[in-house]
Amino acid sequence: MNIELTLIGKPGCHLCEDAEVAVDRVLATFSAAHPSVSVSMAKKNILDDVELAARYSEEIPVLLIDGKVHNYWRIDEERFASALNSLANE
Repeated sequence: MNIELTLIGKPGCHLCEDAEVAVDRVLATFSAAHPSVSVSMAKKNILDDVELAARYSEEIPVLLIDGKVHNYWRIDEERFASALNSLANE
């Protein structure tokens, strides 16, 4: 199984930096508990993509799980971990 994560933000955004730390913390715990699940992480910058900027500029950071918006502005670590665990247990 592979879970695809996308974190959308921009440089100099303190909420984006906080989101990256939260995602990394949750992934460390999740990966240890589910070693057979592959998680890929892409980071996208709204300053490099006009479509992303138009869609998400007021909501960054935005976390997508398998292409669907999971969270924006602040990452709720407990909710994020629960979503990953649910996917791993499907």
